[in-house]
Amino acid sequence: AVLRNDIEAGLLDAVLAEQDIPHLMQSYYDAAYDGVFQHQKGWGCVRAPEVFRAKIIDILEDLRRNADATPEEESKPFS
Repeated sequence: AVLRNDIEAGLLDAVLAEQDIPHLMQSYYDAAYDGVFQHQKGWGCVRAPEVFRAKIIDILEDLRRNADATPEEESKPFS
């Protein structure tokens, strides 16, 4: 999965570690090109065994939904 930024990468890394899902966070940053690829491709990606693919995608989508929520949505009680 391609990650948007370092904050998203850090959050996903923490959740995957907490759930004991083996993974590797790979940044697209290249010092020789001063990070130009991160502007084109995204921050980087997460690599993991294929059997965890669906679970990782679900976690990432949930993180993104929560990050994209408006302040009003965050303050609403659960129904």
